[in-house]
Amino acid sequence: MDGYTNNITMHAKDALHASLAECYVTTDGNRYNFMQAKNLEANFEIEKTQIGILGRTGKANRSVNWKGSGSATFYMNTSIFREMMLAYKKTGKIIYFDIAITNYDPNSAAGRQTVILKDCTIDGGILAKFDADGEFLEEDMDFTFEDFEIPEKFALLEGMLN
Repeated sequence: MDGYTNNITMHAKDALHASLAECYVTTDGNRYNFMQAKNLEANFEIEKTQIGILGRTGKANRSVNWKGSGSATFYMNTSIFREMMLAYKKTGKIIYFDIAITNYDPNSAAGRQTVILKDCTIDGGILAKFDADGEFLEEDMDFTFEDFEIPEKFALLEGMLN
């Protein structure tokens, strides 16, 4: 019997369209539809330390912590993040915010996933910009976050669970 006879594969419709997403930024009691975002990526990194173990010639890895970081590119038509930089310059107070990202493609059986990045802070940013040869003004932003939640999770696709 051919080894691929029972090979179940994903339906093409279940791949989520990359631009069908929502992004909201909440800070200081205000919730903003971050519709000018072009892309955003949040990363979870497990920090490890190496430990020696008696009787082994190699070192083992031990998880000790995690950190969250991310980056985003958006059209430069909001002052929200510049206002955070100005507040820090004037007061030394870091402004914290949350980012909620929902991925949903109505064609996909995967359904919706929402991830909320909690207690985000920007690493810096662009104060002013122009480009005489450019088409649209864009800006990049790096940030860190201290916590996250996943209130909505993708459904398992048909054939994933055996």
